[in-house]
Amino acid sequence: MDRRHFLSGLTTLACSAAAHPLTTTVTFAADDSGQTLGEHRLVVIILRGALDGLDLLRPRFDPDLTRWRPDLAGRGVSLSDGYDLNPNLAALPDLWHRQELAFVQATSTPYRQARSHFVGQDILEAGSGLDVPDLALRDGWLNRFLQAFPGLGSETAYAIGGQMALMQGPAPVRNWSPGLRLDVSASLQRLLDHVAHDDPLFREATTTALTLTKDLGPLRMAEREAGNEVAAAINLADFAAGRLRGASRIAAFSLAGWDTHRGQAAAIRAPMRQLEQMILRLKTGLGAEIWGKTVVMAITEFGRMVQQNGSGGTDHGTGGTALLAGGALRGGKVFGPWPGLSEADLYDRRDLMPTSDVRLWAAWALRGLYGIDRGVIESKVFPGLEMGTDPGLLRG
Repeated sequence: MDRRHFLSGLTTLACSAAAHPLTTTVTFAADDSGQTLGEHRLVVIILRGALDGLDLLRPRFDPDLTRWRPDLAGRGVSLSDGYDLNPNLAALPDLWHRQELAFVQATSTPYRQARSHFVGQDILEAGSGLDVPDLALRDGWLNRFLQAFPGLGSETAYAIGGQMALMQGPAPVRNWSPGLRLDVSASLQRLLDHVAHDDPLFREATTTALTLTKDLGPLRMAEREAGNEVAAAINLADFAAGRLRGASRIAAFSLAGWDTHRGQAAAIRAPMRQLEQMILRLKTGLGAEIWGKTVVMAITEFGRMVQQNGSGGTDHGTGGTALLAGGALRGGKVFGPWPGLSEADLYDRRDLMPTSDVRLWAAWALRGLYGIDRGVIESKVFPGLEMGTDPGLLRG
């Protein structure tokens, strides 16, 4: 067996693993010198399927909420200013009171057309200012940000599965996907040692792969304790925290399961718990010092309709909600103007009216964390974006 055939076999195995519903890709960017990006960390979580922001953060102060949503507007966990947090996130209010949790209501990409998940996610990850995918914009916005730092290094990791569009581009990144355990017998280990003996590159790759899968042991113990519905979140958060404690400065991954057309009250429970546990595990895994220099952004491709449908769910909409967390955040508040829920205030008389561009909040996070020139952000990272006045996302 030569190296090419062996690597081909590993690739086939990896593709099978990537098809598993609990498998997703984590992408890291690292600063090998420890200086280029400084000490701040950014974690971007794509909530695939279109999160219902009005269920995540319920504006109970708006009298039209219960009219549109008689079955989805129950009491949650009271925060402030008349907002209730979804009860499945009941462990997060402590972060709110510590000003380490915030939200942006009525935010959206520029996408307004057919409400397609695929198109919406493409526009979100490309950072396009257009209502349709920009075919000339081939890189993800996080990769374009990294391109502004020449000489940036990347974390050594073993790639299983494809790269997120958010990070696609020429800037160096590494990929890793959880969900695959590579159990190696003694005979296979001897074969690996023989094949890799005179090939430093292959030896490094196989050693890294085996090390990563062995590292999953404690994570799988956590899975058994927490239950399968939060297993993926635990895997991702623990692995990400470990890398971010080292050379990595940016991590991006996704959580699926937010397309709640039917029985939303039950359907949204598992992804909410995943999101909750992911944030809490990140904080624990990073430790107080690094968490204090971290911002987590959870964003989605579009929101959902204001009115619940006949099957107790919600259909594709426009304006949505972004969740922000981290010790570097000036939290304990809801950012963004509230548009109202009266029929005249809705977009197309059905959706929450967007009052801000979701790219704006990502732009100011990048500016505040890494000091990147706003001209570069407005022309290169998010072409055509006008950042306006600093909204004060981060602590001074």
